[in-house]
Amino acid sequence: MARPIDDRDREQVRELHAQGKSRNQIARAIGRSPSTVSKIAGSFEPPLTFDRAAEVAVATEVRRADLAARRTALALALQSDAEQLRAQLWTPTIYGEFAGKEGTWQQIDLDRPRFADQRQIMSATATAIAQSLKLAPAEGGEGVEQVKSMLGALGEALTRAADDGGTDGG
Repeated sequence: MARPIDDRDREQVRELHAQGKSRNQIARAIGRSPSTVSKIAGSFEPPLTFDRAAEVAVATEVRRADLAARRTALALALQSDAEQLRAQLWTPTIYGEFAGKEGTWQQIDLDRPRFADQRQIMSATATAIAQSLKLAPAEGGEGVEQVKSMLGALGEALTRAADDGGTDGG
């Protein structure tokens, strides 16, 4: 049989509630079940409540704002990645491979990456841009939907070109 509720229980619930403790924290502190704490709190005039909806709403909004800021930072980083990748399209590069019967290392300086490598760079660039736009969509001005459609089509075409396994043109 459960121990009867006494004045000490009531006083502890009132004090701990005034300190801002939750129902479960009070229950652990006084060695009672949460339902008993609720029963005690409800017996006061006016009843004590454990409504934390306002606190939860504020905490949720803070978390939402924090995540939005982190998404924006990640979108900026992806945009920077896309710019760095695109710059590689026209920079001199060294191409090397093992070749010949003996498998010796050979390399050549090129004025830009081979065509197949450029396609892969473009595909990676398009992916970085697309992901950046998903995280932080472009703010609209006139014709923004047209631009988004064009960029989407360009990204898809670049991806298909990178995946087609065609011959090296450079």
